[in-house]
Amino acid sequence: MTEEEIILAPIETHLIAGVDEVGRGPLVGSVVAAAVILDPDKPIEGLADSKKLSAKKRALLEIEIKEKALSFAVAEASPAEIDDINILQASFLAMKRALELLPVKAEHVLVDGNKVLDISTPCQAIVKGDSKIKAIAAASILAKEYRDRQMVELAKLYPDYQFEKHKGYPTKLHMEKLEQFGAIDQHRKSFKPVMRALLAHKN
Repeated sequence: MTEEEIILAPIETHLIAGVDEVGRGPLVGSVVAAAVILDPDKPIEGLADSKKLSAKKRALLEIEIKEKALSFAVAEASPAEIDDINILQASFLAMKRALELLPVKAEHVLVDGNKVLDISTPCQAIVKGDSKIKAIAAASILAKEYRDRQMVELAKLYPDYQFEKHKGYPTKLHMEKLEQFGAIDQHRKSFKPVMRALLAHKN
């Protein structure tokens, strides 16, 4: 048996949602989560942790997931919410929102990581779940593609920051732009590099 089969064996339903989030580390934009219930009769080849896939492969898989999944939803928590309740709680909030938006509701939830969600549906946390459970991998792909598109759109509004290149993560390029131009409204003001930039550009 595969690791996935061992985990899924005790669960007596096909309505198993995989949940994952993307965007805890960036300094700008929302944290995005997705929930996916796969159709066992419509297998999808090549599902893997979104970070291990090429952009081209992710884009193709996103289309296939949306065509074949029994149910899927994407949700987010805003930069203001991240600043208000912290990034971990905002991640949980985005994941709960994604589950609530599922057109077909889950009867069991598998979430990536080591913390279960505070929800009424039975929930299991799977460490490195995005590399072990296909539904979680599918969720990671949908969340990643959604958030990357947000960053491309933000780059059109603020071309100086080149968000399409670093996707908001604290890369050398992003740090240089933050130092040069200061923070925008979509930056997470509770994150230390953004705090420093706000202070530096105060005067």
